[in-house]
Amino acid sequence: MERQGGLRNLVRQELVARQLAEQLAGRTGQRVLDIGCGQGTQALRLARAGHFVTGIDSDQATLGVAQSALAEEPAEVRGRVQLLSGDGHQCGRWFGARSFDVVLCHNVLMYLPDPDPMIASLARLLAPGGLLSLVARNRDALAMRPGVAGDWRAALDAFESDRYYNSVGLAARADRLADLTVTLAEVSVPLKHWYGVRVFTDNVPDDAALPVDGRQLAQLLEAEERAGRTDPYRQTAALLHVVGSK
Repeated sequence: MERQGGLRNLVRQELVARQLAEQLAGRTGQRVLDIGCGQGTQALRLARAGHFVTGIDSDQATLGVAQSALAEEPAEVRGRVQLLSGDGHQCGRWFGARSFDVVLCHNVLMYLPDPDPMIASLARLLAPGGLLSLVARNRDALAMRPGVAGDWRAALDAFESDRYYNSVGLAARADRLADLTVTLAEVSVPLKHWYGVRVFTDNVPDDAALPVDGRQLAQLLEAEERAGRTDPYRQTAALLHVVGSK
């Protein structure tokens, strides 16, 4: 279990990995494209599971971390991963239609002014029966983080806008599940399933340490996992994990 980036990041990565594993059950040797692969957490997990992964990121620092992590993997895992410098906008030039069985676009849409062109471009890369996995900020729960923190002005503003600042102060944007569902239908990758990510731990500080007791961490993750697939809890999650099937 990766432990990079503190408790909040661990919860996000672990829950998304479990949810992906559920959606990929019974699929072997899938061709995976990971847009905005970051430190390579999901890419490496999928490669260890036998899938062939192309990871792309525009940030050289995080891509360097991914390359270092890949170098520590066994040869058979290294042989299943390709890491490239770039972003999702370049994929239409690099790869042909139906090139991948699975496309991941996690924590990228919130930094785009409009998610629809990116989603349409990625849908084109999917082979028939392929899966598109999106992780986006939940517009319908945007007031939760400032509200729980007692920032009432920001909470009130969140009811009226899809804009927010992330935990490191970068301007970002949130999406509604209903809007993503419409977009997926329009690009012929209709919604298959969706999950909530970080229901209980979204307001934990970025640098919060992991529980020392492994049993407590396991219970925390189980509680988050159950909340992320159970209404009404998942509707209040900070992030949406949306999976469409072509």
